Amino acid sequence: MEVTITRENFEAEVLNSSVPVLLDFWATWCGPCRMIAPALEEIAAENAGKLKVGKVNVDEEMELAMRFGVTSIPLLVVMKDGKVANKAVGAMPKAKIEALLR
Repeated sequence: MEVTITRENFEAEVLNSSVPVLLDFWATWCGPCRMIAPALEEIAAENAGKLKVGKVNVDEEMELAMRFGVTSIPLLVVMKDGKVANKAVGAMPKAKIEALLR
């Protein structure tokens, strides 16, 4: 399941999530972000109930982008139990994204 993450729902959807959350920091103008979007949708569908994919638009959610120190996008951050478990910057194949989750 893909969820739009905002400052308002961050605590409920990410920090208090009962399943790991893969945060995708992206922007509409970012080509590499658009390249990985289909892989993220597949991962969200294939892991429904076991994983949440959270989309954070850095243009709309600058506060969250600053909180995570986003300097380039796409930035993928794996959150487990409200803490950063893994992160990676840049476009990558689906297999590499899935490896981040392990």
